[in-house]
Amino acid sequence: MSSPSPVSLNPDLIDTAPPPIPEAQGWARAYDGRRGPLIDLSQAVPGAPPPAALLERLAEAAGRPDQTRYGAITGDLALREAYAAETSAFYGAPISPQEIAITAGCNQAYVVTMMAVARAGDNVLLPTPWYFNHEMTLNMLGVEPRPLPCDPEQAFVPDVAVAESLIDERTRAIVLVTPNNPTGAVYPPSTIAAFAALCRRRRIWLVLDETYRDFLPDGAGRSHELFAASDWRDSLIGLYSFSKAYAVPGWRLGAITAGEAVLAQIGKVLDCIQISPVRAGQGAIAWGIDGIRAWREANRAEINARAELFRQTMAPLNGWNVLAAGAYFAYLAHPFEGVPAAEVVRRLVQERGVLALPGPYFGPGQERHLRIAIANVGADRLGELGDRLKGFAL
Repeated sequence: MSSPSPVSLNPDLIDTAPPPIPEAQGWARAYDGRRGPLIDLSQAVPGAPPPAALLERLAEAAGRPDQTRYGAITGDLALREAYAAETSAFYGAPISPQEIAITAGCNQAYVVTMMAVARAGDNVLLPTPWYFNHEMTLNMLGVEPRPLPCDPEQAFVPDVAVAESLIDERTRAIVLVTPNNPTGAVYPPSTIAAFAALCRRRRIWLVLDETYRDFLPDGAGRSHELFAASDWRDSLIGLYSFSKAYAVPGWRLGAITAGEAVLAQIGKVLDCIQISPVRAGQGAIAWGIDGIRAWREANRAEINARAELFRQTMAPLNGWNVLAAGAYFAYLAHPFEGVPAAEVVRRLVQERGVLALPGPYFGPGQERHLRIAIANVGADRLGELGDRLKGFAL
């Protein structure tokens, strides 16, 4: 008698590619150390721990019995108040605590937002190269991730006219990430304003992921003026992460900024997948928004200095072209025409001890590109790159 066929799983989930970073990190295990310690430029993680004062606040909060109980679905009021004040000051516009929801990192903020704005069969425009978790989430939900190609000659800043040509009756949102992951591109305020106007006119959502907004370069000013518009709540949802600016990715804290009516719907999703955010970290961050402000500013300056050092290090290397760089990332064109990016990365880490990520992890048309995460190694290690890459050939 034949055995029964296995019980099936969700085909949209099965068809979603696995997380790509472990594959690249697996290639690094073949590196024998011949050039010195591995320079790991693969994953965007803070290169230094948070200040001790923030960790002390976490320990204090974790030791309080009331922190073991459920909190509010959208996060503890103390953090929502502190973050609302911070965002109001940053954008020069009033944002209330009732327009803030705290999530388990910005990835969760994105997932619940996509569940709120789209359903299976709809589509969402993602500029390419895209953040791979954004594409993965849409695939799992049965929502089409529609590529919005960005021109390397324009430093990967998306074009609003191209975006409009891709909108149809099934389009529910456009997602912008600025400063961008994976390219590091910082979108001009005029570009963001043009996309906001397009979304209002076409009655779709603009989802603005500003995970890396705390790392804008000197003199950049406000990233945009969208929250100053009286009707922003009708078509704009903002996403944020505390992980990078506060160097606490393991605490899993992010935020959504949206109108109260939108958050009422998102709250239904949050109640099902987290009930309430982890509470001790919320208390520490609520204090840290002002309490470690000087440290955060010094960290911003350090990360921007690393981006400039990276540009200087790469400049003398023939064929390696830095297409964009900013915040945590740089995006390169490698010099080996016709060679798949994954092969370039595999050989680079095994022979020179430098681990990057292949461009195709970030969408179609990226075989000539590599992504570099510049924040998780010190300036001394970045300075070694020139020697590691010099003479590298395939």
